[in-house]
Amino acid sequence: MAAVEACTSFFLLNQEALLMAFNQDEAYTLLHTHFQDRVRRNEPLAKYSPLGIGGPVDLWVSLESMQELVQLVNTCAEEHYPLLIIGNGSNVLFADAGVRGIVARVATHSYTVENLGNGRGLLIADAGISWPHLAYELADQGWGGLEFGADIPGTLGGGIVSNAGAHNEDVGQRLQWLEVLDARGANLDGEDTIAYPMVRRYEHSELDLSNRHSRFRVQRCASFDKDEHLEPSVRTMIEPGEIILRLALTLYRDDPQHLHQRLKQFKAIHGQQRQRHAGPLFKNPFGQDASHLIERAGMRGRMLGNVQVSSADANYLINLGGAHAADVIGLLTLMHEQVLEQLHIDLAVDLELQGEWEESGGREQPVGSAEQA
Repeated sequence: MAAVEACTSFFLLNQEALLMAFNQDEAYTLLHTHFQDRVRRNEPLAKYSPLGIGGPVDLWVSLESMQELVQLVNTCAEEHYPLLIIGNGSNVLFADAGVRGIVARVATHSYTVENLGNGRGLLIADAGISWPHLAYELADQGWGGLEFGADIPGTLGGGIVSNAGAHNEDVGQRLQWLEVLDARGANLDGEDTIAYPMVRRYEHSELDLSNRHSRFRVQRCASFDKDEHLEPSVRTMIEPGEIILRLALTLYRDDPQHLHQRLKQFKAIHGQQRQRHAGPLFKNPFGQDASHLIERAGMRGRMLGNVQVSSADANYLINLGGAHAADVIGLLTLMHEQVLEQLHIDLAVDLELQGEWEESGGREQPVGSAEQA
């Protein structure tokens, strides 16, 4: 790790050179030998976006185990292929022009629960497992602790990255340790070098967990610059540089019927929302609720193009049908501006922008202007 940290000035690759050097046909041939028909060309990313937005990716790969994930990352490190790893994509906005390189989705189902006695258990799970799906399965077995995430449409690993939470609980409160595949060395500049990723284990105290934050989240989210333009983070060859593989969380014994009642209660807020929706969009400032702040700024139910601020929770957006990434960018900008101007609070974005954006960052021209919203 020290060698990686000592080279931080060389950490970021030149994005244009990286993508121009990517040979789609060559990469497809190589990956197809390993993953067969789970490798697809020009796959529409809208299929994997909670908002139903996003253009095509050069190559899409579906991964079914953490072993396959390690294999793919090693291959991309060897061949210098640009790779983006996603889970459920719940906090990602893909550009209308799509993503160059490879996007791989991890969807795994492996977990075990160790009974520690005295009503306590230790869950050891793949990071790619669906949080809501797992919460329901554990409830059937009489294990509680993850019900508050019943309405968080992401993977357990993704929840750790943003230390996701709801109802005054967050996943970091239950985390004991996790294992990551550290691919940061593969992002160092130099096509003649190969830095193979390494598996590392971290304890809870090493992860800088706080309100909707972990050290894995640093520099990944989009942010507003001083001119109120939403800018994506700089892309590196393998993203994220540290990929969560497994994690251990504490559980407790409870009556399955009671646990399912809690799941039903926590699912109620967004469970009836039929349109494609995504959120939370902004992090909660310390001691405050971003949804309430957005509502106070008069943005609840506001529309831009075919995107609307949810009436159920103003920190969520709804795709009314046929929306574009540009609509989302425009409405996010307006929400941020109104909260800043009216309440003097600078909300931090809890969303990643991935793909082919204009040189000015995420500033695609929205369909309709903010003044028309």
